Amino acid sequence: MIELVAPAKLTWYLEITGVREDGLHELRSEMTTLDLADRLILELEKDYVTLASDAAIPLDETNLVSRALTLLGRRAGVVIEKHIPVGGGLGGGSADAAAILRYFGPVSNDQAVGLGGDVPFCQRGGRALVEGAGERVTPLGFEARRVTLMMPDFSVSTRDCYRAYDELGVSRVLAQGTNHLEAAACVVEPRLARTLAWLRANYDQRVRLAGSGSTMFLEGHVEGPASTWNVAGPEGTIRFRHCVTTPA
Repeated sequence: MIELVAPAKLTWYLEITGVREDGLHELRSEMTTLDLADRLILELEKDYVTLASDAAIPLDETNLVSRALTLLGRRAGVVIEKHIPVGGGLGGGSADAAAILRYFGPVSNDQAVGLGGDVPFCQRGGRALVEGAGERVTPLGFEARRVTLMMPDFSVSTRDCYRAYDELGVSRVLAQGTNHLEAAACVVEPRLARTLAWLRANYDQRVRLAGSGSTMFLEGHVEGPASTWNVAGPEGTIRFRHCVTTPA
């Protein structure tokens, strides 16, 4: 058996700079990997993808691990042990696919982005400036940062967020702040808007949305009873977790 580590990615800021003719959004963002990670157990020359725990992800040919294996022309049995929240904006599926690419590959960014916009960055990890649809990855020097993740018990669809962003229209109001998707994400999931407002009022106005959400984060470690703990928020349980950034 072979064990692979698939680190989560945190989007430090996200700017939408345009929309391509094919409908993909042009981005400019800073991403960094965290010490929160999924784990993949590989059995070579087998052919299955399964979960070690309950998680709402597809396990057919649309699964990103399956698609990564297909891209590489490889076969393997893969057990995915999920720790990165599904639909949390931390790139869990992309991280899993990238772990497969790193082990068997790697592949070019142009190939990796065909699996998803976060996959080229996740294949490299560390800290980087990410542009285009995700295929332009410029490494940046490692910065050791402490962050507190705030993960509610609901998810947000990234695809729906971009659709809502287009429907809302680009304006200076929507483009304020460090995350241009925040307004759209709050339209897609009103519970997110209420939770974000509650966290800012009760903890710190600097609480930010991670990518398209649903995870929110604050730089620094919020004081708590442990490195991971639960808080009763306005829309259900919020799991707090202390993390640190990791090098490539």
